[in-house]
Amino acid sequence: MNSEWQTFLQQQQATLEGDRVIDFGDAAQERQAVESGTVLADLSHLGLIAADGSDTETFLQGQFTNDVQQVTAQQSQLTAYCNPKGRMLASMRLFRREDRYFLSLPRGVLEPTLKRLRMFVLRSNVTLDDASDELARFGLAGPDAEKLLGAQLPALPGAVDEVVQHAQLSVIRIPGPPARFEIHGPASDLTRLWQALQSGATPVGYPAWSWLDTVAGVPSVVPETVETFVPQMANLHSLGGISFTKGCYTGQEVVARMHYLGKLKRRMYRAHVDIDTPPAPGEPLYNAGTGTDNSAGKVVLAQPAPQGGVDLLAVLQISSVEAGPLHLGQPDGPLLNLLDLPYEVANEA
Repeated sequence: MNSEWQTFLQQQQATLEGDRVIDFGDAAQERQAVESGTVLADLSHLGLIAADGSDTETFLQGQFTNDVQQVTAQQSQLTAYCNPKGRMLASMRLFRREDRYFLSLPRGVLEPTLKRLRMFVLRSNVTLDDASDELARFGLAGPDAEKLLGAQLPALPGAVDEVVQHAQLSVIRIPGPPARFEIHGPASDLTRLWQALQSGATPVGYPAWSWLDTVAGVPSVVPETVETFVPQMANLHSLGGISFTKGCYTGQEVVARMHYLGKLKRRMYRAHVDIDTPPAPGEPLYNAGTGTDNSAGKVVLAQPAPQGGVDLLAVLQISSVEAGPLHLGQPDGPLLNLLDLPYEVANEA
């Protein structure tokens, strides 16, 4: 974590666990605030890879699922990095600041992703670096997010994935509901902006912000789920994270075949479970009455829900969902109650 930004967070009474803010002193109150209020959240749990050099666009175009040529200073995108079998090694948000590309992804997969990308640079004029401590970043979300941020900045991104550059700040609109923004920039600039916003927003820790990802239906690949899901299984096609016209990239044959020739047998669902402790990513789910060697799917992301219990995202067999009740951890484990996603999921038929 950027040392200047870390000092500021500690002055705000943040409880830190490594590069992650757990809470600002009252986790229960933060869970309530995130459901219907406007919240501020440190995003240091996300690392940054910086890519620059004259061949960067061409290089990244051959690595990721989305069309890198569409990324500009005003437009970001969700994308994924796959192995040759089409399984995701990482999912990330790609954006630009001047001539540099930045890949925002969970810190737990940053180092292996960076190492693997560097293996394929070869003679290309591309430099890849861990830039996690170069910039600070926080999120703002809620019913008053636009009003609060608009009072401090002359312009805001209007649509999801759009970016507005203001002096040293990159302001990105990300999927909701509610209205959500990521702001990246030097620690000193973000400190001033946070202080200007905090009179109208409640500071919250990583679990509360991550819960908003479950509401938005946005997946993350973490160490426990690396090489587990093809992008369509995690609904990346419904979130604009895959281009089917850009040409070749690692894993493209599998991803394209599923789109053009196959029918999607697994997809990501949102659900609630009446338990106290969130399951880990990768935790299996089962239909009632089946054996433990016949999993119906796996947890992608799970966080405490504001009204109790746990909300989660899980990749499930569509046939298992249609077959009946689903249970967490064991065929007779806690019952899964499916919830709506804020977008339609194409079945890739």
